Amino acid sequence: MNDIVVPTLGESVTEATVATWFKKVGDQVSIDEMLCELETDKVAIEVPSAFSGTLVEIIASEGSIVGLNAVLGKISNQVSENSKNDQISSNLNETTKYQEKKLDVENAPAAKKIMAENNINERDITGSGKEGRILKEDVKNFIEDNKFPKNKEPEKPNTVEFKGQELRASQGQVEEVKRMSRLRQTIAERLKSAQNTAAILTTYNEIDMTEVMAIRQTFKDEFELKHSVKLGFMSFFIKACCHALKEIPEVNAEIRKTDIVYKNFVHMGVAVGTENGLVVPVIRNADELSFASLEIKLNELGHRARNGELTMSEMAGGTFTISNGGVYGSLMSSPILNPPQSGILGMHKIQERPIALSGEIVIRPMMYLALSYDHRIVDGKGAVTFLVRVKEALEDPRRLLMDL
Repeated sequence: MNDIVVPTLGESVTEATVATWFKKVGDQVSIDEMLCELETDKVAIEVPSAFSGTLVEIIASEGSIVGLNAVLGKISNQVSENSKNDQISSNLNETTKYQEKKLDVENAPAAKKIMAENNINERDITGSGKEGRILKEDVKNFIEDNKFPKNKEPEKPNTVEFKGQELRASQGQVEEVKRMSRLRQTIAERLKSAQNTAAILTTYNEIDMTEVMAIRQTFKDEFELKHSVKLGFMSFFIKACCHALKEIPEVNAEIRKTDIVYKNFVHMGVAVGTENGLVVPVIRNADELSFASLEIKLNELGHRARNGELTMSEMAGGTFTISNGGVYGSLMSSPILNPPQSGILGMHKIQERPIALSGEIVIRPMMYLALSYDHRIVDGKGAVTFLVRVKEALEDPRRLLMDL
């Protein structure tokens, strides 16, 4: 009898929630076949089988909280001849199927489960994973794009379920109860902890995006042709923030007990909204990267974040964060610090507004910026100066070239 144990979850992560079992008791499994999915504070981890045999027991059911090296289930290495023949036949069929699709890897188990639940043929979906691997996000996008009808469970009035099913009241009203994911619990705890611990203040300014938009319009085609990635606005903001952090280093610092730790590098966190919550992948040494390198990293990390593929190391060690609420239409907001960081910049929607310029009223594409900072480290003068430097660099990007 072989134990299925919780794998290493990442630095400082000590427990996880069993999100989904892809196999049930009695199923045959082979080496490296995915058994279940665990959900930690930040990422989902698929647990592969280290043995071939039969799944004879599931110890940690879906929704259970498990610690490091906890036993999830047991696999028997006793396989009957009929089971072996069935498994060989199944493997041959699987091999043929993937040869037809020209794939060298299996589709994500979570994706296969959703396809089975909705009677979707995998040949109808184009996978975005490595070598065409179909990911969970691909299936969900397919369902959304095609308004694919989901299988519905028979209605159970006057019953309560706590795994996403409906809660029906006697008056015929409907509620839906879902277990809060570990990611959502962690987001809630960290944000509330930041408010309780740091002395958070926010200062605001606005920038004229005319010059940045003009540069982007002029060079976007040539930039994409040379670097095989689109030129966006975020790389300009990262560059401007790195420039300002050199002048105001306390915004890039953190408190450790009674010490202030100043960072001589910039590991830039960029907040990404996913269907499971907000995650913040980190671009290492962002202050040393070119516009092209930043856009490539942004594109890669954003894709991995939306597909739930980020590792713990890719979200650790950030020294400053940028959050873009403008992609959702936000005109102004006050972002909350990402502890232990002391500063976070909030970007917002670009909107044409009348402004006074050289004694005339003109229409310009304007954006409100918000800098939330920890007043325990950063004084008001430093915070305002930081935001002014970002404004100056974006309104006249030549200052970045001249290091002004």
